[in-house]
Amino acid sequence: MAEHNKYISPLSTRYSSDEMQYIFSDDFKFSTWRKLWVALAKTEKQLGLSITDEQIKELNSHIYDINYEVAQEREKLVRHDVMSHVYAYGKQCPQAEGIIHLGATSCYVGDNADIIALREASKIILSKATQVLKNLSDFADKYKALACLAYTHLQPAQLTTVGKRACLWLNELAMDIKELEHRLINLQLLGSKGTTGTQSSFMELFDNDEQKVKKLDDLIAEQMGFDSCVSISGQTYSRKIDAFFLATLSGFAQSAYKFANDIRILSSFEEVEEPFEDNQIGSSAMPYKRNPMRCERMCALARYVIIDSLNPAITAGTQWFERTLDDSANKRISVAEAFLAVDAILNIYINVSNGLVVYEKVIEKRVNEKLPFMATENILMESVKRGGNRQELHERLRIYSIEAAKKVKLEGGKNDLIDRICADNAFKMTKEEINSLLDPNKYIGRCVSQTEEFLRDTILPLVKKYGEKNITTQLNV
Repeated sequence: MAEHNKYISPLSTRYSSDEMQYIFSDDFKFSTWRKLWVALAKTEKQLGLSITDEQIKELNSHIYDINYEVAQEREKLVRHDVMSHVYAYGKQCPQAEGIIHLGATSCYVGDNADIIALREASKIILSKATQVLKNLSDFADKYKALACLAYTHLQPAQLTTVGKRACLWLNELAMDIKELEHRLINLQLLGSKGTTGTQSSFMELFDNDEQKVKKLDDLIAEQMGFDSCVSISGQTYSRKIDAFFLATLSGFAQSAYKFANDIRILSSFEEVEEPFEDNQIGSSAMPYKRNPMRCERMCALARYVIIDSLNPAITAGTQWFERTLDDSANKRISVAEAFLAVDAILNIYINVSNGLVVYEKVIEKRVNEKLPFMATENILMESVKRGGNRQELHERLRIYSIEAAKKVKLEGGKNDLIDRICADNAFKMTKEEINSLLDPNKYIGRCVSQTEEFLRDTILPLVKKYGEKNITTQLNV
């Protein structure tokens, strides 16, 4: 039964998926701690310490059945979460109790588990972002030749196509995916570095055998699915890692923000809308409204992530020497919530990008209203070819354009620029000839081929690489 007398994060109740919430759950965290303790014991045994197969088997058998009540009661007494879970694990594994956490400091489980969470959460982000790429690439291909108004300064400029514009959204999301890929490729486990990063305790355990202590890190990394551990650290992994990942998540938020804002504006223009269900209510007061509520939610969550990305940056800059603990409380909120919020953004992005509604007749009407202005350069060039004076004709076009704009803006009339040009013999063109220049397809440049090339060369390889069948979202390492 839900509790209604306590604050509960809407990231849990309204926005983020179960799979992303699992990554930052107690079950994932503490089972990963236990996996790390098993990896440590296995490796220490392999390198010659007196640890038995029976002890390791016992540890393995209690990875998931975490006795939370025992750990919670112990923490009330000792005020230390790691030692409380060492104690609780030991109660379930009496044979192995004495070798749990042998030589390690708290950050062995805490920081390594956080690194693993970064990796697993990032896999989910990659998978969902790739689905958005697939949705938008289908959309771009479908509308690659549909001419629409392009804008600079939010003022009609020239023409583009609906599909080419979607490539702008795709391009920025593809940049984010590549950036996250870079972060994952370079992500290393902390390993077993000890209290100040010197590995002194492990040197003691292995009788000052440096090769065994180095091998300890290599073997732990291998068991946890990493290529290597960091070669240098204090007690913790560098908090710049969190800053790097949240800066990357901020990039995803920025890209989603741009997309959602564009759709909100296009919705106001009545050109493109987010999906709207048959029974959906747009406004409590105005039944006719079709508010872009999902895109507005994307923008709201994106703002949160962009601001949240400052948290680990400040934390990274304020770590004293080998470590301080002022990172902990901030870190467990800021990192988790950034992933949860981006997960929520991508959930909405998938939904919206899969059901965008395009009103082609409205787009065509708005293009035709502005096309006479955009055609003036072509009309000028053709008239010059027929013997006209470029400077004189340019001035006439400038005057006619201003007069036609006044008629539209001040009188609410029809754009009569073409009629004004046709009535002027200086242009030496018939109305039919001028009208032949008003084909929107003459003004979209390489939009179609640009779109096709971009989808083929940039987007399709990413979709193949990170599509659902090719990226593992297995949550247990």
